[in-house]
Amino acid sequence: MSERRSGILFSSPWLVGLLVLTAGPVLASLYYSFTDFNVFESPEWVGLGNYAKLLGDDRFMTALWNTVYLTVFGVPLMLAFALLVALALNFPVRGQPLYRAIVYLPAIVPIVTATYLWRWMLNAQYGYLNQLLDLLHLPQPNWLDDPLWTKPAVLLVGFWGIGSTAVIYLAALKQVPQQLYEAAAVDGANARKRFWHVTWPAITPVTLFQLIMGIITSLQIFTQPYLLAQQRLNPAAGGPGDSLLTYTMYLYQNAFSFLKMGYASAMAWVLFAVILALTAIVLKTSKRWVHYGLD
Repeated sequence: MSERRSGILFSSPWLVGLLVLTAGPVLASLYYSFTDFNVFESPEWVGLGNYAKLLGDDRFMTALWNTVYLTVFGVPLMLAFALLVALALNFPVRGQPLYRAIVYLPAIVPIVTATYLWRWMLNAQYGYLNQLLDLLHLPQPNWLDDPLWTKPAVLLVGFWGIGSTAVIYLAALKQVPQQLYEAAAVDGANARKRFWHVTWPAITPVTLFQLIMGIITSLQIFTQPYLLAQQRLNPAAGGPGDSLLTYTMYLYQNAFSFLKMGYASAMAWVLFAVILALTAIVLKTSKRWVHYGLD
């Protein structure tokens, strides 16, 4: 009994933090999602009114589309790019530790600093990226002011920080038994066949993990589009034509700019339901292509 009391006593700071700082606010947001609440007045019960209002909100639909675009195009491309980088870093070449450090370095740069750096580089007038495109005689997009190019600009910022994903893939590649490559080579398999029949089956569990985490992260993307769209510290900016307005940005605007806490809470719970459903679908369908072991 004394050991149990000691255990509860030592874990009590975490338990109190869980109840007060996590479980409490989560349950409160669920209640507020059914109310009209603006912080300064008592919440007024509206039932499913906030959820029904979402269906007729044009900015909500725009934010949803922008987020879906960044997820559908961003997550697969970033995983593929990270895997290619990991495969390149796995080659036994001279200076390999240095190359790995260079690739991982952007991942530890603070995201706000990195985004402002990219905002400067993407500037249509004096940005280095357009200067490079000019030297190559290629078109120079107006990255941050043209609605057609704002979301690709966000994807570019994301590609720059794939170091952590590449490192996880690199660790998975190191776990593939070398004997399988040797056996495949003896059977006459070329590099492409060795990848599809040896490497890929071995790293599919890691790919599943990366895919789920990528979807969750992408659906909650906030900092990069928020800072790229920022105009004179205006928190309600969504970029040209709201082309940078993501789901979490619109949620933030409703909560802290428009003080529609009930509406924002409803958006938060819809996002939670979407993430839960997509995660379940990915896990369910993964049985068809994920190999949890090698024969």
